[in-house]
Amino acid sequence: MENYRTEIPNHFNLPKRINRLGELAYNLWWTWNPDAQRLFVRIDRDLWEQVYHNPVLFLKEVERARLNSVSQDLYFQKTYDRVFRNFDEYLGATDTWYSRRHPELQGRQMAYFSMEFGLHETLPLYAGGLGVLSGDHLKEASDLGLPMVAIGFLYTKGYLKQKITEDGWQENLDFTLDVANAPIAPLVDQDGNPLKISVSLPDRDIYARLWEVRAGRVALYLIDSDIPENSNEDRGLTIRLYSGDPEKRIIQEILLGIGGVRALRLLGFDPEIWHMNEGHSAFLVLECARQYVEAGMNFDDALELVRRKSIFTTHTPVPAGNDEFQPWVVDKYFSNYWEQIGLDRDRFNELARNTQTWGETFSMPVLAFRGSKYANGVSELHGAVARRMWAPLWPELKEDEVPITHVTNGVHIGTWLARRMAELFQNYLDEDWQQKIEEPELWERVDLIPDEELWDVRRHLKRKLVAYVRERARQQWAQGESHPVQVISSGALLDPYAMTIGFARRFALYKRADLVLSDMDRLMRLLNKPNMPVQIIFAGKTHPDNEPGKLLIQEVYRAVKQAGGGGRLVFLEDYDMNLARYLVQGVDIWLNTPRRPNEASGTSGQKAALNGVLNFSVLDGWWREGYNGRNGWAIGGDIDYDDPHQQDEADIRSLYETLEGEIIPLYYSKRSSDGLPGDWLAWVKEAIRTLGPQFSTRRMLMDYIQDLYIPALNEEIREPVRD
Repeated sequence: MENYRTEIPNHFNLPKRINRLGELAYNLWWTWNPDAQRLFVRIDRDLWEQVYHNPVLFLKEVERARLNSVSQDLYFQKTYDRVFRNFDEYLGATDTWYSRRHPELQGRQMAYFSMEFGLHETLPLYAGGLGVLSGDHLKEASDLGLPMVAIGFLYTKGYLKQKITEDGWQENLDFTLDVANAPIAPLVDQDGNPLKISVSLPDRDIYARLWEVRAGRVALYLIDSDIPENSNEDRGLTIRLYSGDPEKRIIQEILLGIGGVRALRLLGFDPEIWHMNEGHSAFLVLECARQYVEAGMNFDDALELVRRKSIFTTHTPVPAGNDEFQPWVVDKYFSNYWEQIGLDRDRFNELARNTQTWGETFSMPVLAFRGSKYANGVSELHGAVARRMWAPLWPELKEDEVPITHVTNGVHIGTWLARRMAELFQNYLDEDWQQKIEEPELWERVDLIPDEELWDVRRHLKRKLVAYVRERARQQWAQGESHPVQVISSGALLDPYAMTIGFARRFALYKRADLVLSDMDRLMRLLNKPNMPVQIIFAGKTHPDNEPGKLLIQEVYRAVKQAGGGGRLVFLEDYDMNLARYLVQGVDIWLNTPRRPNEASGTSGQKAALNGVLNFSVLDGWWREGYNGRNGWAIGGDIDYDDPHQQDEADIRSLYETLEGEIIPLYYSKRSSDGLPGDWLAWVKEAIRTLGPQFSTRRMLMDYIQDLYIPALNEEIREPVRD
């Protein structure tokens, strides 16, 4: 049923020879294909940086003379033709991995819901790792050929744009996404009017229009309540991520879960799998069941039908990270809904009841677990933690029998791998290596990469990082609003040849960003050791309402400002996907210090490892599975502590001793006559060889398909009894 169309704006005046650049700008396929990115760079590199890699704005602002020039350049034409040949083959392919492996499942649709999607820095639809994982999930679904469609929100003010004051306090700068100049297309009905959905609350209806983002072969549909039909308060529901107001939050999640299902139905989709990425979208279970009840089923049968086709991925082992609502909030916003599904108040609340020592709440994860037959954590350790954490939902089962499995997260190779590293892999692994990422045998060929070529690429990536950071510091100084110490703290004195450690995370307290600062005298000696200098780059944001997180940033920033560090401690403000690429590609060591077992998975270290960066991390999340003693270093042991202070002390001791006794000497000593650190590069190769095949989204999606999607698709659904 085609009752709508995607209205991709045609507002580019491009020379005929290169007029398909406008089409490319509206498909994020270009973000993980370096040749496609370089088309824009070759037209005008400076403008490309000024518009922050936004191809839509770029094509609007670029000078016609430059477009005319490149359209007549034979080298550009050759690249352009190759890019669009690959683009057309990709979009038109019928022989995908999924179609070859599972021809019997073709056309059976999968829906993926997430509160945030990190696809590119141009689109501020993400806050951190959860969103970036969602974005990588869609890109890999496109690469593999899964018939997937996704639902999220259009956040025109994003999460937050961070500014660090001279005293180290996080300020939130105002930012508004110019949707007309972003790679987002409106959906319109047959009369050309915005396509809309609505959800009903007891006292009003809320309306939302729909937009589309293309990520290769996968469509992401975005819900936007900022339209004239709504009150000012309701227009703000989808403007910014993660409201701290419980009433606003529950309405957001009603829009995502209930509104998202209605959006897909309006668009003509009939998904056979409903995948909830975290509990924010769990109301979709109720809406799917409501539609079956409306068709004549009783609620129990309807819920069972939905349950057999639903998958829930839980991401946080921290109780505070799971959305829960007081009963009065649920009463206020669902008193007109439970009757539609044939339930009374008590039975409705029972669907998500979570009993605490101080009372009862309506828990979104509980609703998701009870509405899904298939559930998973995002690493092996997190799967075990989740089974222990949620075991009370299955009192009749032993803890190890709780039906929560795990699929360890991975990263999308095309998005996060440096172009120069990709060229090395193509030259020495296999020309078609990206179609075999999950095969360990392929990665054995890493040893064929000559040390001098690998070291040249690693040094190039670090120089690129340092040049980028210095330029940011220069621009900060040129604006005339920063104290000199802020400019130094922003990386103006970084050394492209010193061993560089990166720590870039969301500033939640359990991530312990200050752990490496625990003994400043000892740290200063490490930073300034003659002929063996070390520098540490920090980056990260915290939620605007998270005062402890802001205080932690301030503590770190004050340490960074100390003159004794000589500019070797750096804090980079406004961490986003663009800065993340520079960091995971350019540092030497990726530091991660969560208080175990609170790190569900973590993926930044996976991105770093792929680029030849060695991990130095607590054995939590994915690193507990990846670490083998020769591909990076562990902080502490594979144990849990009852006393967090005891754990901190043990981890601090381990961190400093390993840095002093193993990591720094390995980096600087045993150089060959031509200056190559052979022993260090052996560790780098071991990291790439062992972690490359294990922690990609290609492997991750294959696990989801085999362990969760196919079993859900193969569920035998008996005809329910109708009332």
